[in-house]
Amino acid sequence: MIIPKLHYITQGDSPKQILENVQKACTSGAELVQLRYKNVSEKKFLKLAEAVIKITSHYQTRLIINDHYKIAKTIKADGVHLGPSDTCPTIARKHLYTWQSIGGTANTLEDCETLITKEVDYISLGPFRFTDTKANVGPILGLEGYTAIMDVLNTTTPIIGVGGITTSDIEAILKTGISGVAVSTEITKNFDSIKTFNQLLKASVIAEQRHTFE
Repeated sequence: MIIPKLHYITQGDSPKQILENVQKACTSGAELVQLRYKNVSEKKFLKLAEAVIKITSHYQTRLIINDHYKIAKTIKADGVHLGPSDTCPTIARKHLYTWQSIGGTANTLEDCETLITKEVDYISLGPFRFTDTKANVGPILGLEGYTAIMDVLNTTTPIIGVGGITTSDIEAILKTGISGVAVSTEITKNFDSIKTFNQLLKASVIAEQRHTFE
């Protein structure tokens, strides 16, 4: 499975808000939406997930479910994203369909290496900078942290940057070897930024190819 370079992580204080934001993200060209809604019952999350997948399916946008891997299987989402305190990817894998992807969150080189041994499909590495949405997840990495980890990490697993990333960071982040980004706040503030993110993330690939063929 090819992992899109831009992941939109949902924001909103209520299911209604989240649904509105998913709709806006899909109409603005998001290729992948990660449904994140913390501190609610399984029942409420399932109801929201069922509503979200109707939207994402309509736009052929991929849907990744944060944490609730059983719900990801129930609604046949494209995959699940597991944080450090969520279920171990190896356990979740046994429950999921073979075609469903699993992403994991990492903050250190060791985290990345552990996730790779657990055969995740992609790794979200962060936080790039401080954000309210991802509090207390370990030291801020910044470009230096990304560079230090990516220089040592020898893997074909896609590494996605996460944590307070804006469009102006993309060029420098891609230079570290990171292949894409997961964004929440910046996109929720302005869904038109999806186009800009996509252009910046895809432009780098074209530029590299031109360079190679000269």
